[in-house]
Amino acid sequence: MTAIDDATDMRTARERGKAERRQQILDAAAVLIAERGLAGVRLEDLGKAVGISGPAVYRHFANKEAVLEELLVGISEYLLSHGSAVVEAAPTPQAALESLVDFHIDFSLSKPALIRVQGRDLASLDDDARRAVRHLQRRYVEIWVQVLRDLDPELSVEDARIKAHAGFGALNSTPHSSGRMTPLADAQRERTRAVLCDMALAALTPPR
Repeated sequence: MTAIDDATDMRTARERGKAERRQQILDAAAVLIAERGLAGVRLEDLGKAVGISGPAVYRHFANKEAVLEELLVGISEYLLSHGSAVVEAAPTPQAALESLVDFHIDFSLSKPALIRVQGRDLASLDDDARRAVRHLQRRYVEIWVQVLRDLDPELSVEDARIKAHAGFGALNSTPHSSGRMTPLADAQRERTRAVLCDMALAALTPPR
């Protein structure tokens, strides 16, 4: 291995380490902001949660508002891209709905803290970031609207949108009803998944 290769490997390792630390900060921030609200969290708290000093957090984020922006814009981008992908891969409208429900349940059970943060702290974003989140969310909703109308062509856009939002309300209720900001244990997760899936499909599938 040459000196250039060694330098490249060292740089790659540093970049990977920095990316991992950044993700650790984001994961810790989701839980802390969910528990305390953005106003109750300092960068020092985030550093302590991941084993670094408060000033070291500045190597990754300019301030706690930047952390919040990455959390909420990032999860909105994730929902849109993965929601689009599961629909595109589905062979039928019914399969698309089932895949969307399954995907969103995975999100709600694995990211309960982000659901709480989204509901309470979206207004803490600056105008541009808040608009970006809202735009991404609307596009995600429209994926559901299209699938619901593919299943029931007589369903109006407005009614499909109401049904989609009602579905989100139910599927996103777990962190509020359980009070948990961390993912459920496996057994409880599977029981909750089964209940949510049956409920959502019963509500969203048109009568035959």
